[in-house]
Amino acid sequence: MLRFLALASFFLRCWSSSDIVTFLLVGDWGGNDLPPYTTPAEVETASSMGKTAERLSSSFQISLGDNFYHHGVKNVNDPRFRETFENVFDAPSLQSTWLVILGNHDHYGNASAQIAYTNVSSRWYLPNYYYTEIYPVGELGHTLQLVFIDTIILAGLTHPVLRSRPPPGPASVKQAELQWTWIEETIAKSNATWLLVMGHYPIWSVCEHGPTQILLDRLKPLLEKYNVSAYLSGHDHCLEHIREEENLVNYYVVGAGHLTNSSEWHLALCYSTMRLLTHFRFMEATLQCPLLQKR
Repeated sequence: MLRFLALASFFLRCWSSSDIVTFLLVGDWGGNDLPPYTTPAEVETASSMGKTAERLSSSFQISLGDNFYHHGVKNVNDPRFRETFENVFDAPSLQSTWLVILGNHDHYGNASAQIAYTNVSSRWYLPNYYYTEIYPVGELGHTLQLVFIDTIILAGLTHPVLRSRPPPGPASVKQAELQWTWIEETIAKSNATWLLVMGHYPIWSVCEHGPTQILLDRLKPLLEKYNVSAYLSGHDHCLEHIREEENLVNYYVVGAGHLTNSSEWHLALCYSTMRLLTHFRFMEATLQCPLLQKR
């Protein structure tokens, strides 16, 4: 069962019979680089997540990038870790593991420091730029595999001022190709019941930034080829569920943790490119979405 929560995040439940795993996802929540290093919207998001995590007994949380606006962190001892993350998402129900990926704003700063913070925090988990985790679901052998990728390495770092420009392409083709190889090998050998891929840049989006062309060209075919259940992203500050009628891959954008932008700048582009594209916009209500199919 997939449900969107208010303006910020949603929770995902995967189950078989009475067996269930629940976790929360949020993207683009990273406060501000000036005191008090947070925003009212982020604080509200954290409060809502804390209440929801307690009610649902969330197993873990996922951050979809842009963890620290606007220029990331400087080093592993940067006070932003405390002021924007630890002291904001402080509910007892949110003290379980946070599985993290990096966004473009994180790459404007010291991205490796966020990886190193894994060894400092009891809950922050970012062991590398890309990685995978597998969770058992119940006692019948079902599993949930989560694949975390770095779309900035794949597609390039957006312009820090001219943010409407698309990603320019990878800074290092070699590093990008190494990750592309890892992605295909990882999802090709997966036998998980549910297989989810997480990256910061969206594949499909109708909002401000829109689709990411290199991900449309190279990642989307892999998701379809290997029967991935869903791709989840942030970057655009809106909430979306997009699905092509003849394709089982679900596309979610969950980028409203810090602010919301309900623009539909790329709606015509999406419809002209994929005529069977379906777009749902969840901005004010808690809505129930279709169950993710087993693979």
